[in-house]
Amino acid sequence: MSDDFTPVLPLLEEYAAIEAEMALAASDPGAMRRLGRRYAELGRVVAAYRAWERASADLADAVELAAEDADFAAEVPSLKEACDAAASRLREVMAPRDPDDARDVIIEVKAGEGGEESALFASDLARMYTRYAERQGWAVEVMSATESDLGGYKDLRLAVKSRGAVEPAQGVWAHLKYEGGVHRVQRVPVTESQGRIHTSAAGVLVMPEADDPGELEIDPADLRIDVFRSSGPGGQSVNTTDSAVRLTHLPTGIVVSMQNEKSQLQNKEAAMRVLRARLLAERAAAAEAEASAARRSQVRTVDRSERIRTYNFPENRIADHRTGYKAYNLDAVLDGDLGPVIASALAVDEAARLAAAGE
Repeated sequence: MSDDFTPVLPLLEEYAAIEAEMALAASDPGAMRRLGRRYAELGRVVAAYRAWERASADLADAVELAAEDADFAAEVPSLKEACDAAASRLREVMAPRDPDDARDVIIEVKAGEGGEESALFASDLARMYTRYAERQGWAVEVMSATESDLGGYKDLRLAVKSRGAVEPAQGVWAHLKYEGGVHRVQRVPVTESQGRIHTSAAGVLVMPEADDPGELEIDPADLRIDVFRSSGPGGQSVNTTDSAVRLTHLPTGIVVSMQNEKSQLQNKEAAMRVLRARLLAERAAAAEAEASAARRSQVRTVDRSERIRTYNFPENRIADHRTGYKAYNLDAVLDGDLGPVIASALAVDEAARLAAAGE
């Protein structure tokens, strides 16, 4: 075996070990999900390695017999080509990829500059992600939402989940992680009587979700829990009990509020889901910073200060400022046809990942 592929051997051993663990963890959904994610990730490498082994063996046999049999000699060029292709595929799947790719996500959309117009745009983005998720066969749950007076969203949280175990490349995070940042809209607001085009923006934050509470333990002593009365548009009270919950994670200063559920317990559980996702995102960002030589993504961002995309309604144009993608089908994109836009980010990220692996 070529020395180039010796790093595969520990992965083969890990794959077999996980297979054995999964047989013993069938009654633990959280553990099965964590193991299944890694098993699917390693499965790509194992399949490519076995294909390369078969191609190498076929080529070796043909070369050995070529001196005595002209038919085998004739097959050598095509077998060599197949072996090279298998080796190329193996190198491709061995390139480090984001270990969170198979995870589900929580998306936060917040109105920014532009007041009511920004809130209405935030609702457009929420609909875009919901429709895109539906096209992918994913499930969408509205975790919390604060509506504006005109029916937009001041802020919104969506949980997007795949249905069952998926290959990492087909995961929710693998596709939606590129959406974090500032989304800018140019259009005539419904509140504009002069027909002038305004520019406003909404911020998007995308976080991989922890598989289960046990994956990321939070010390109760690190939490401050406040309860308060839920409020709706304009600040009016929407119930008569203190069911809303605000969690403050003291070590990091992260604050999560939740008020859409009917009970305090439900709101606390939903807030804990969001808190775990934020902590998971911070942990991943810290690991990425420490291992900058193996950066997992060149175009992903969770920084709302970075303007990533412009939605121009008069021209029906959408433009991604990181990848150079531009198209004139904004109406279709907002209706969920987000695939080509995300594909442009995937292509840039994949090229950078493979280039880094070859250095």
